[in-house]
Amino acid sequence: MKKSSIFFSITFIFFIAALGVLVAYFNLLKYDKQKYTQELNNRYAIVARSTLISLISPPIDKKFKKILKIYKVKLITDEDYIKKIVQNGEILKKVSLRLGSSSIYYYHKNNYLLVESINGNSILLEDMAYKPYVKQILYIKLIFGGIGIILLLTYIMTIKKLKPIRKIKAEMDKFANGDLDIDCAMENNNEISEVANAFNYAVSQIRQLNNSRRLFLRNIMHELKTPITKGRITAEMLEDGKQKDRLISTFSRLESLLNEFTAIEQISVNGQHLQKRVYRVIDIIDEAIDISMANPEYIEQMIQSDLNIKVDFKLFTVAIKNMIDNGIKYSTDNRVKISANFKSIQFATLGSKLPNELSYYTEPFTQGENTTPGSFGLGLYIVDSILTAHHMKLTYEYSNGYNIFKFINIQPIV
Repeated sequence: MKKSSIFFSITFIFFIAALGVLVAYFNLLKYDKQKYTQELNNRYAIVARSTLISLISPPIDKKFKKILKIYKVKLITDEDYIKKIVQNGEILKKVSLRLGSSSIYYYHKNNYLLVESINGNSILLEDMAYKPYVKQILYIKLIFGGIGIILLLTYIMTIKKLKPIRKIKAEMDKFANGDLDIDCAMENNNEISEVANAFNYAVSQIRQLNNSRRLFLRNIMHELKTPITKGRITAEMLEDGKQKDRLISTFSRLESLLNEFTAIEQISVNGQHLQKRVYRVIDIIDEAIDISMANPEYIEQMIQSDLNIKVDFKLFTVAIKNMIDNGIKYSTDNRVKISANFKSIQFATLGSKLPNELSYYTEPFTQGENTTPGSFGLGLYIVDSILTAHHMKLTYEYSNGYNIFKFINIQPIV
């Protein structure tokens, strides 16, 4: 159990409370015992003095019997029983007086007072009023036992009430990792259940919105793909001329936009649906160059041959392909330098420094000042989204006339 855990804090509070009850119990027990002993001594001292006076001047008169009745003590006359008590009883206290001595005996859960005078006479009295101390403290034990039981039951009920927090945390962790198929609904009528049900409702709304978004994109792509293809074919059949070039350019732009939306649709939050495998970086870059249809002569590669990473091959190829396309479009020499090592994958292009921060260009449909015709401002947005899904990051810096973009946190496989 972590020290920062609420369960640890509650357990610690109840432990301190239980310790306080225990300390109070022993202190009260000690005080009550002292009080009991003091009352016992005072009571027996009076009885002992009266008894000693009677023993000094026998026989026992009515006045002495009246004193015994007032203090509720009984005279023991059975000699065998007296010997048994004296031999086997526990002496609690013995006091020497001017006229003799008195001893308090504990035997068979009763108190006895043995009074002996200086002339050798003795008498044994049984206390009929005072119960042994064990019985005296029974009420204290019952009270503190009840408090202890209530404290324990309160602790158990509190932990039981808070236990659903563990389930909510587990479901939140799953949600944070991109898993929307969670259920933390609760039927209890308390604040924790209300929080859990509110979170569960929010997740269900997000799940519906996500499904609606994906369905919308798929329907749009499905509905647009056929007419774009037919339009492109029809445009190719026209006679060469300005109108044909415009139509082909328009359909090419629409096809490019459709491909961009396809990549966006495939990107899921935190890489929930990514099909990750281990690939060589050099193979991924070669595939990206092929699908970009860029002239390999314009791409300079410095790739570590034994560098492997675990990625979704199709999506990660799209990310590198977009970086190659951007580099060729916006560099002053139409060249891209790609280098990769165990720390990062780097794309360097010659040109002017970007006028805005990188975050400006990773927003969808954001275009720079020198945007080429046909660009939709989705390139870096898609790259950033793919990297985020792979728990990587896109960075930018400008050095010695070069715009340098890096994929960092690539976590190479050794």
